[in-house]
Amino acid sequence: MKKVVTRFAPSPTGFLHIGGARTALFNWLFTRHHGGDFRIRIEDTDRQRSTQEAVDAIFDGLNWLGLKADGEIIFQYDYRERHAEVAHQLLAQGKAYKCYCSKEELAEMRETAKAKGLPLGYDGRWRDRDPADGPKDIAPVIRFKAPKDGEIIIKDHVQGNVTVKNKELDDMILLRADGTPTYMLSVVVDDHDMGVTHIIRGDDHLTNAARQAQLINAIGWDLPEYAHIPLIHGQDGAKLSKRHGALGVDAYRDMGYLPDALKNYLLRLGWAHGDDEVISEKQAIEWFDLDAIGKSPSRFDFNKLENLNGIYMRETASDQTLFEGCLPFLESKLNRQLTEVEQETLLKALSELKNRAKNLIDLAESALFLFAERPLDILPKAMKSLGDEAKPILSKIYYALENISDWNRENLQKTIENFVEKEEIGFGKVAQPLRAALTGSNVSPGISEVLDWLGKNESMARIKDQM
Repeated sequence: MKKVVTRFAPSPTGFLHIGGARTALFNWLFTRHHGGDFRIRIEDTDRQRSTQEAVDAIFDGLNWLGLKADGEIIFQYDYRERHAEVAHQLLAQGKAYKCYCSKEELAEMRETAKAKGLPLGYDGRWRDRDPADGPKDIAPVIRFKAPKDGEIIIKDHVQGNVTVKNKELDDMILLRADGTPTYMLSVVVDDHDMGVTHIIRGDDHLTNAARQAQLINAIGWDLPEYAHIPLIHGQDGAKLSKRHGALGVDAYRDMGYLPDALKNYLLRLGWAHGDDEVISEKQAIEWFDLDAIGKSPSRFDFNKLENLNGIYMRETASDQTLFEGCLPFLESKLNRQLTEVEQETLLKALSELKNRAKNLIDLAESALFLFAERPLDILPKAMKSLGDEAKPILSKIYYALENISDWNRENLQKTIENFVEKEEIGFGKVAQPLRAALTGSNVSPGISEVLDWLGKNESMARIKDQM
């Protein structure tokens, strides 16, 4: 069997959007499953719209997701002379021709076709004319002499056999009047020269596949295998837009999602393995193949992504990974860097704090109280726990805690339990005032954990502030 080679070929005209990320993921997984090569090609032939900023954003997003290329990254524009060479070969073989139509003629052609209810494509008027008849003041384009009879069949792993009548496709331009190759020509030549065996992309390219297959057949190359994936829609079934989540991959990172969780979510958008929802990268590589891709558009659901991300935070990601992920968010909110001691406190607290967080921003916000300056800002709901009734309780527990010589979670818990028993009051009568004094909130992890993280000096000072 021929070695599997796939490619992800974005245009550098913007960020790596979520649909592109899924396409890259499917290509990467398919290649890993079959032990092949995953290639990246930047399709930068549109020089006016292509930017270095977009190239950097694409690489940044792919690297964050862990989707790295095998072999060198190809920039399509660098191979423009090779693309033009193929067009001239077709011209010499009579499989392409020079077209001298002016812009005005092309506009008139479209208007006439529109009025007659015909396809708006080129009508082939220079297809069989002698190029010597061409006007000297017009630089010609080179068009592909597409077959007019019969049909082209795309054998697609997702869509099944897709048949297109050749007469429905006009003679596309291969080289522009200035000699530069078009996207359609460049893609075909690059895919061949890169040894691409499988083209996995959005089903909006299905018409392109028919045109490209015509061209590949004319050149005499082997057709690659195709898999055209249904697009992602919003939760309401409409085409995905920014309000649905059609954002750059960098936006999901900025919203505090974990790359592994986002990859897992994208994998499940249009592909399934039984009822499995949480799928590790190792399992995905083992299980992924094209036959499990659905034919219907999938729907992007932020709630499902958030829930899945929460599972990854609680059950999959290491505390070190969470620490590294939430630290920038936390330091940004504090407007300062944490000291080494504070970083150790954060890492220690994450095993508990992560249980309530759905993303890294949640996690950072839940840790803010650990590094807040005294006196704490007390939330209104927490202030209710610090009324006159709480003052004497705080004073008594203060002195009970002050006598602890070995400040650890076990001793703290025992001291609080003994205090509750001695005072003959409910645990909440102590816990809620303590929680408010220590965190400024009415919600937090266990009191003994909070006291342990803060340390004796900071804990005692915060309690004293509210006595």
